[in-house]
Amino acid sequence: MSERELVLRSTRVVTPEGTRAASVTVQDGKIVAVLPHDAAVPAGVRVEDFGDDVLLPGLVDTHVHVNDPGRTEWEGFWTATRAAAAGGITTLVDMPLNSLPPTTDTANLDIKREVARSKAHIDVGFWGGAIPGNVKDLRPLHEAGVFGFKCFLSPSGVDEFPQVDQEQLAAALGEIAAFDGLLIVHAEDPGHLDAAPEAHGPKYADFLASRPRVSENDAIAGLIDLARKLDARVHVLHLSSAEALPLIAAARADGVKITVETCPHFLTLTAEEVPDGATEFKCCPPIREAGNQDALWQGLADGTIDCIVSDHSPSTTDLKTPDFGTAWGGISSLQLGLPAIWTAARERGHGLEDVVRWMSAAPARLVGLGAKGAIAPGRDADFAVLAPEETFTVDPADLQHRNKITAYAGRTLHGVVRSTWLRGRKINDGTALAEPTGELLERPRA
Repeated sequence: MSERELVLRSTRVVTPEGTRAASVTVQDGKIVAVLPHDAAVPAGVRVEDFGDDVLLPGLVDTHVHVNDPGRTEWEGFWTATRAAAAGGITTLVDMPLNSLPPTTDTANLDIKREVARSKAHIDVGFWGGAIPGNVKDLRPLHEAGVFGFKCFLSPSGVDEFPQVDQEQLAAALGEIAAFDGLLIVHAEDPGHLDAAPEAHGPKYADFLASRPRVSENDAIAGLIDLARKLDARVHVLHLSSAEALPLIAAARADGVKITVETCPHFLTLTAEEVPDGATEFKCCPPIREAGNQDALWQGLADGTIDCIVSDHSPSTTDLKTPDFGTAWGGISSLQLGLPAIWTAARERGHGLEDVVRWMSAAPARLVGLGAKGAIAPGRDADFAVLAPEETFTVDPADLQHRNKITAYAGRTLHGVVRSTWLRGRKINDGTALAEPTGELLERPRA
């Protein structure tokens, strides 16, 4: 018997077959069995009984800007992974930009991995970047284990990660399709953005007018056409415009290999409630109106939207000026995604099984992490323990990410994360975080 064998027990365990009372047996970091709640426990095996608190699979967040190295005053692997662990996330995949250097070739990937190795409180994987001129680097990055490639169709906000035009997009996607890789796309059409009113001043309505829905809709339509032509796998990042949902649903029905994500801020915050000068709410694409939010929830309910991920995009406080034209665009929510989504989901009649599907199982499936995303035999023993009926009020001082800025400040949310477990080890007990034990992940080989 391994000395690391233990049993985690709860009256509410969320499994792929539903929620039930169960005892989950763990050995050497893996789930061995999911047994009846009253199953006998061998002598000497440690039991952790969570009572009526809910045992969930650890969340998987495939859209996180860690910014390390190079912009570590914005964020870093130490702080980002602590925030994730505090929020019930056990795996994240780091975006290729906002770090210096960006992850656009294998040498830069090696630098990022070396920086992350000793700082990761949870498991960490990496996206590669597709930018003008690096088509030759895409296959080596794929072979080095990145989970796919991100590109921008409009300016990214940082000079070292330029957008691709349509010719460059086709070249990159053609290469990626040749090795059955995945292209993930920030889909806003630059022509529509250029034609829109320029963002300026403290009024959120003026900023919203600068990022019209048609920019997303047309960019996604063009991406669908190219993916169909090249028989390529594509993923739409941070969907904001619900008007694009019929396009995506029709393309998928037609056999186009397209998936889509949205984010907690689009599902829980609305344009109507943003105060003047409150640029902690600024992101691109933007938070839209309440009616649009309702349609995004419908897209989740009917399966058009696959998953919910954070798009945690932090910055230093000074970059969040009160002017929506000049402030950095990004929302910091890594630690709060689970309670924010659960608070809204329960009000709309969804259960924790839905939340697990959107925030754990689907993101794990997107990047091919078959060991993550479910409480089932053979999976990694990654868990979050949640008190779903309890509430708390968001105090920025309690957040683990580096710069204590959040659009959720002062909000009362349902769902307190009691503890987080990585491969059968408790890494967050609700009050303190353990030393880093996360591993660096690579794309599974066929």
